[in-house]
Amino acid sequence: MIVSYFKVYVACQSMLIVLVGAAPDYHVDQEEIPVSRAELAKHIHFANNFTSIVTEWYLIEQEAYKVGLASSLFFAGLLIGNITFGPLSDKLGRKPVYISGLFFDVIFGYVTALAPNYDIFAVSRFFVGIVNGGMALVSFVLTQEYVGKSFWSFTGSLTNLTFAVGIAVYALLGYYVREWRYLALVSNTPGVIFFLLSFMLPESPRWLYSQGKTAEAEHVLQYIALGNGKEQLNLKLKPSAGTLRKDESAPGILNLVKHPVLRWRTVILMYIWYVCSFVYYGLTLNAGELRGNLYLNVALYGLVEVPAFPLCMFFIEKSWSGRRRTMTSFLVFAGFACIFTLFLPTSAGLFFSPTLLALCGKMMVSAAFNIVYIYTSELYPTVLSRRREVAAEDLSHRHRVGGSLQRSRQLSKSFLVHRRNAHLYCPIWQADKPIYSNF
Repeated sequence: MIVSYFKVYVACQSMLIVLVGAAPDYHVDQEEIPVSRAELAKHIHFANNFTSIVTEWYLIEQEAYKVGLASSLFFAGLLIGNITFGPLSDKLGRKPVYISGLFFDVIFGYVTALAPNYDIFAVSRFFVGIVNGGMALVSFVLTQEYVGKSFWSFTGSLTNLTFAVGIAVYALLGYYVREWRYLALVSNTPGVIFFLLSFMLPESPRWLYSQGKTAEAEHVLQYIALGNGKEQLNLKLKPSAGTLRKDESAPGILNLVKHPVLRWRTVILMYIWYVCSFVYYGLTLNAGELRGNLYLNVALYGLVEVPAFPLCMFFIEKSWSGRRRTMTSFLVFAGFACIFTLFLPTSAGLFFSPTLLALCGKMMVSAAFNIVYIYTSELYPTVLSRRREVAAEDLSHRHRVGGSLQRSRQLSKSFLVHRRNAHLYCPIWQADKPIYSNF
């Protein structure tokens, strides 16, 4: 349960830039926008309902791209973390890699909150992404390896559900903590609690067994049984037939493409992970740009995922639907929901508004995302349980690439819009002061 609830902390770190990088309303009390930052500070006036890195470092106009850049660096770090933490957890064990990553995640999280300038802030987000992405992968594998195969769908759904709840929790924190540095500190503090609690976790019994450490695996299984209220078990594991010899190399990503069946299966799953990530993060990170209350929008984009998980649990266990049909249906519904938002006017009413349809699309793609996590871990049966992590690791790379490209797309859009509209900034006078706006 500790590893599952840890996703609340992961969600706060993933969504940090949505509120910390939000741009409040502002106006400049002269016709020409000053070029130097010192001069700009004298003439710009931000709305005082909250602070962000935009208000502290004046990331507006030609500097606005830096908000998206910091987010892109975070997702680039996630990709690197997925690549490095998977092999490390194979060699060193799940628990030490998970705890070490969590320690550095907390450290870099505090560096983010205390960053004296934008450069340190951006670099810290990159390193937070590395350890955050690596831990997310290792924690998911660790959760699945604690339980039997019959519980994989439940633990996988519970882990992803807590991430959705974490988005709503972060929105609630942002509503009450309007100073961005305090918000970053408060959002990072749960990591300290999870770090201390994580020392109570046992090592993965499956990993111990795959390494030939049968006695330690038996001890962990006894510990889990006693924690579940079971009596002392007379447990004796057979030596693992899949234990690697010293002259053998561990299975790598190439094992996923050597066999024709696995190769085709991997290609399809790579594309599904990419699509789910691109749509999921496109909708989630766009919550801060919608009309209306910023904090309510972020909370809704988290809470709308909650109904998706009971739907997943219901349909994927039915013989007439299963994993594949259910995932396909959710992806189709998510696609149509996102497409129809292009054709609905903003004044179409509550039940036909683009925002409501986008929320429905978010719920559908969240359900598909949840299933593909579970489905991937079940599609690679092998004597070596480590091969399933190799599959999850490789496909998780595609998931991070999709998220990184989504942020890069938004970053390019922000930069191009500024360049295209640079000559359209005109002063709108109000209360004898010009308020700059673009048409």
